[in-house]
Amino acid sequence: MSQSTEPLTVLLALSHELGAEARALAILGEGNTSVWLDDETFLVKASGSSLGTLAPTDVVECRAAPLRAMLDGGGLDDARIEEILFGCRVDPAARKPSVEAVFHADLLSLPGVRFVGHAHPVSVNAVLCSPRAREFAQGRLFPDEIVCCGQSSVLVPYVDPGLRLARAIRDGVAEFRESVGTLPRVILLANHGVITLRTSPQAVLAAMLMVDKAARIFAGAAALGGPTFLTDADVHRIANRLDEHHRQRALNL
Repeated sequence: MSQSTEPLTVLLALSHELGAEARALAILGEGNTSVWLDDETFLVKASGSSLGTLAPTDVVECRAAPLRAMLDGGGLDDARIEEILFGCRVDPAARKPSVEAVFHADLLSLPGVRFVGHAHPVSVNAVLCSPRAREFAQGRLFPDEIVCCGQSSVLVPYVDPGLRLARAIRDGVAEFRESVGTLPRVILLANHGVITLRTSPQAVLAAMLMVDKAARIFAGAAALGGPTFLTDADVHRIANRLDEHHRQRALNL
């Protein structure tokens, strides 16, 4: 998934990786992906399409400004939201963008973010549908989880998908940036799924695969009387090791 390749080609490759059936990250029409194109537009998965089989005709180019304006636009009913989603398309003949295009437009405006992936991993949702979701978001179990997913994750309480969810994500990311001082690599949506975001498609995929692995380990450790999290000092040490920074650069993370 070289970033030098045409953005559409790279987005399709990322989508197929996230939608691979054997990984159990997304089935049917679950999840969505996006890539930033320029100061005004981005590509996003069309509503009702599948990540694993995403084709060029299943991707929509959208103007970001009308979608971001919705975040501060007060109460909007479903009909008005539909109207804006259809109206933001660069090509009026294109398919309807995903209802989650609003949070994609907002996240892609953040510094250092060019790709966004959203999936519903079975392993992670098992945790996010449990009382231990916040514990999972805040703790770290092993070094590579820190390298790929950051020192902690945003946890967004369940809200209705679409505009309300986009607003909750925006607020959760803002609070995280204020308290931690960096952008999150992983956003966990309670009773819903996972968002990963970064400059490269490799980093988006790596974070999604690693949070899937972390959820499996968390569940296994919980069944054995744990989990036992790394200490804050251990997490800080891994996050700031020069060799780990070199590895992140080498892996395009």
